[in-house]
Amino acid sequence: MVTTPLKLHPAPEHDEPEPRRKYSPPAGAAARDDKHRLTVCGGLAALSLDAMASVAYGPEAIVLVLAAAGAYGLGFTLPVTIAIAVLLAVLVFSYRQVIAAFPGGGGAYGVAKARLGKHAGLTAAASLVLDYVLNVAVSVAAGVAALTAAVPQLAPYPVQLSLGVLAVITVINLRGVAQSARAFMLPTVVYVLAIGTVIAVGLFRDGPAAAPLPSSGAVETVGILLLLKAFANGCAALTGVEAIANAVPSFRQPRARRAQRTELALGGLLGVMLIGIAVLIEKFSIHPQDGTTVLAQVTNAALGHGIAFYVVQFATMILLALAANTSFGGLPVLARLLAADNYLPHVFALRADRQVYRYGVGVLAGIAAVILVVSGGDMNTLVPLFAIGVFVGFTLAQTGMVVHWWTHRESGWRWRLALNGFGAVLTAVATVVTTATKFTEGGWLIVVALPLLVFGFLRVCGAYESIGERLRLGEIPQSPATHQPVVIVPVHSVSSLSREALSAAMSLGEEVMAVRVVFPDEPRDRQRFLKEWEAWHPNVSLALVYAPHRDLGKPVAEFVNRNYRGRRVFVVIAEIEPERLWQRLLRNNRGKVLDRAVRKHTSAVSCRVRYKLAGPRLR
Repeated sequence: MVTTPLKLHPAPEHDEPEPRRKYSPPAGAAARDDKHRLTVCGGLAALSLDAMASVAYGPEAIVLVLAAAGAYGLGFTLPVTIAIAVLLAVLVFSYRQVIAAFPGGGGAYGVAKARLGKHAGLTAAASLVLDYVLNVAVSVAAGVAALTAAVPQLAPYPVQLSLGVLAVITVINLRGVAQSARAFMLPTVVYVLAIGTVIAVGLFRDGPAAAPLPSSGAVETVGILLLLKAFANGCAALTGVEAIANAVPSFRQPRARRAQRTELALGGLLGVMLIGIAVLIEKFSIHPQDGTTVLAQVTNAALGHGIAFYVVQFATMILLALAANTSFGGLPVLARLLAADNYLPHVFALRADRQVYRYGVGVLAGIAAVILVVSGGDMNTLVPLFAIGVFVGFTLAQTGMVVHWWTHRESGWRWRLALNGFGAVLTAVATVVTTATKFTEGGWLIVVALPLLVFGFLRVCGAYESIGERLRLGEIPQSPATHQPVVIVPVHSVSSLSREALSAAMSLGEEVMAVRVVFPDEPRDRQRFLKEWEAWHPNVSLALVYAPHRDLGKPVAEFVNRNYRGRRVFVVIAEIEPERLWQRLLRNNRGKVLDRAVRKHTSAVSCRVRYKLAGPRLR
């Protein structure tokens, strides 16, 4: 039987809702799209909080190690900090080159993939993913720890407070990266001014404004291993330097230039704050004390224990909690690049109206929440895991740039290659030292997690390649074949819902079959339905399918396979769309059960038709 091809006509104007987005962007759309991207100041607020907040725990990490050698050991605080500042300068200028050479974002992943190969790129990506996730957990836990230190009554609730802070940051980031930058601009400015005030006042003060706490005696001598451990601990202050290079597409045009300026501004601010705090630590003979932080002692010595002290502490607490925003700005962009290369599910490449990769934001928040719950919101449990992975990314990025300059040999390539080579050596040494010193403190988890994450990326890519082979992507397929379809309509009762389903079915093809699932132990229900069907007489064939086990979906699937194997089959499933949201609780799951069975057990096309109860009745 030959049927007339179905012609599609545009719906009447009043029946078609106004589309939210047109395929051809209207004039000015690019400018409006750029509005949701970052400026230099916005980039510092959205992507640099992690690095700047490290001033609160980077110098303390150095002092905690050197204090083992007493006052003499603490005298090496400034030299160790200067060494870290030199590494910071190398990284900043190196990542400015990464931004210029790879403006598409991705940072270490983009460089390593292009210049060192697939596996090196995935290793860099895995290290960044781990660092981003741990940064969220550590930053939130550190902020809550500062809060509970100021308000001891909140100490029993670290997990609840951590999850609350995480929820607030997540909601803000779902509004867009530019929105989060505006929201975090004021805390960033207050924090930088507060630390700057501490350093400026402390440098001009002859002695501490408050009496220093007593120190303990030396228990170790200063040796190379102690200095290396102090250097490794202090390198935690460098985490976050790579975030700007990873998120270049989040900046306004010209993106690369804005990102480079932001990277330089971050390096300058962070370097000045780290060295300034280190100078004050030596000047005021600061040493670790239980119940307080090194930064709090420095602030107390410089400003006294007045209002200014609490302003600095409060600003530090807020910024530590908000430092997690760096990950929310960088990881979704990295996930988009991985998804574009088939190493992550493609949903991570979907972007919402406000330039937000919501799946990346949501997954990051979910994993960080799990880590906070498992660790009990304890910062000290998480810190040993921190900063190991990021140095792997640093090393691969610098090595990749060495290969880049050796291959391209543009103007000034020699000094650029030397800079990146020097950076690669420094970061490689830092990677080995950091991993070795933190291995027994939990660092082994990162060593195990890195290859597992790379393996996961490869499995996702393999799955996509398998799907592509089955779909024969890249090949020209044969011309579409026309077949007379069979349209199956499961019905339960004689009603407007059944009428809507049969009407939709008749528009798809001429051969329409209604199917009613009947249960042997309900003969009256079967007789009642047959009587109503004969009275209605819709000119559609009816088949009764018996379900002895009271299953609804499988009998329909077996009916399709038994009678129409090899045919093109559509199964039209009608469902009620309630007028009120709460009325969804009144619906049965008959449509979902049928749809799941058809998709799982047959090759038929499942079509779900919504019958809206709101508005005038269909005639």
